[in-house]
Amino acid sequence: MLAYAPAHGTDFPPPLQPSDFQDFSSEQVKLGQLLFFDPILSGNRNISCATCHSPDHALTDGLSLGIGEGGTGVGPERTAGTGKERIRKRIPRNSPALWNLGAWEVETLFHDGRIAVSDIYENGFNTPAQEWLPRGLNSILAVQALFPLTSQFEMAGDPSENEVAGAAYDRIDAVWPILAKRIRIIPEYAELFIAAFDDVSSPPEVDITHVANALAAFEATEFQSYDSPFDAFLAGDSSALSPRQRAGLELFFGKAGCSACHSGKLLTDHRFHALMLPHFGPGRTRQWDPVVRDTGHMAVSDRLEDAYRFRTPSLRNVALTGPYGHNGAYSTLEGIIRHHLEPRRAFDRWQPGLAELPDVPWLTATDFLPLIDIYERARLFSRVDINPVSLTDTEIGNLVAFMHALTGTDSVRGRLGRPSTVPSGLKVD
Repeated sequence: MLAYAPAHGTDFPPPLQPSDFQDFSSEQVKLGQLLFFDPILSGNRNISCATCHSPDHALTDGLSLGIGEGGTGVGPERTAGTGKERIRKRIPRNSPALWNLGAWEVETLFHDGRIAVSDIYENGFNTPAQEWLPRGLNSILAVQALFPLTSQFEMAGDPSENEVAGAAYDRIDAVWPILAKRIRIIPEYAELFIAAFDDVSSPPEVDITHVANALAAFEATEFQSYDSPFDAFLAGDSSALSPRQRAGLELFFGKAGCSACHSGKLLTDHRFHALMLPHFGPGRTRQWDPVVRDTGHMAVSDRLEDAYRFRTPSLRNVALTGPYGHNGAYSTLEGIIRHHLEPRRAFDRWQPGLAELPDVPWLTATDFLPLIDIYERARLFSRVDINPVSLTDTEIGNLVAFMHALTGTDSVRGRLGRPSTVPSGLKVD
């Protein structure tokens, strides 16, 4: 029996627990750990999954918009590179954290939802690869793992630099056999795949599906997190939350209305909402867009009503995973909370200094073009799905305190951690 209930009568979610997650073999998990930290999956063999999803930064990079191919370093210290190898543009969106993505309830991924469980292409998923998506993928998390590998500015690199990026320009599925061959010709990897997968008895049988499934096994297992003070509270420990956190919880599930979208065990409804976040950076411009912009879920659905709507993120470990918003528009929890409370006012008052955007002199002239375009500003300003809520500074502080109660304890350190070496012999970030 819970010792505390919200003033407005909203039910708390049931506790998150092991049965909420897909189970994987330990052999696949260990193999996935090595692949996650191995730069061999990038076109130029210089970026791993962990470069932008660093365990040292709560599985993010700590930046509003990431620095991909051409950059150096990890996390907030990552720089844009120099010379002809320097980055050509910023990553269009904030690097999302990977906590609890192996939960059964997760059926949509990426900020715009461009990967979703669906049988529209008769392969189980709706993705940019359409009918060319490989079959046999074990989860939506495995599907997601395939796409950064094909992106020029994330992991693939420029077509003039390597065969992976060149293949991406032919067709998206031309990338994956090249990467699978890179992996299976390394004897240590070949032995690990044979041990981990029943349908692999020799190195030539290793394909990109096995690689993606191993990555999913690791991410789904390593990054489970449900040991926060909030979880202890849900389990019946009324002393797990401080007085300010309990006050914030009451606001979250009551007056502030946060739980209308941040609901359920993962504190997300998995739906799409327009928050009127200011736009900056290169955007994800569609083929016929007249200006640089990011229309969110509309780019997936082709429905005008989905313009500028983005997927509700889970709030697990949220205090560790800033900056916040699909483009990292706010570097603090207080900033993003205040924006939710008064979106139109916050939009008008937003300043570039509120984001964590490393200086890249050769991109400065274009970074904020969408924000100063009067027509694009008007379109953004016209779309908002949340109503203003009036809270005092004290109440906002209590909400921030509750956000900290969603931070895991032992789980945030992972389980297997970072390997000291990987079979390719490349540097581990």
